Amino acid sequence: MDQNKVDMYMMSNQKYFPPEKVMYIKEKLAAMDESKFSLISTIELKDPTTILLVSIFLGYLGIDRFMIGDTGMGILKLLTAGCCGVLTIIDWFTISKKTKELNFNNFMTVL
Repeated sequence: MDQNKVDMYMMSNQKYFPPEKVMYIKEKLAAMDESKFSLISTIELKDPTTILLVSIFLGYLGIDRFMIGDTGMGILKLLTAGCCGVLTIIDWFTISKKTKELNFNNFMTVL
């Protein structure tokens, strides 16, 4: 694929992926053909900052976990008020990384 397209895609979507995997994504995009690029563009990437804000304000209800597709933990946090706040506080520090990993896994599924 054209290096200019790869650079534009990474410039606009770099914040959605883990920093240690950005170079790997660039290599995969450069080796990919043009037909798959339209599939890559249709991936719904979740914003880690938005998920973090939801976690801070509504994390005790498990809404952050529901948003990233972790239904089991979402139900647990909903029924136990975030396990009395412990899981809620842990998620404040880990939810952004989990969201970036989810985005990376969705990206790799399309490839």
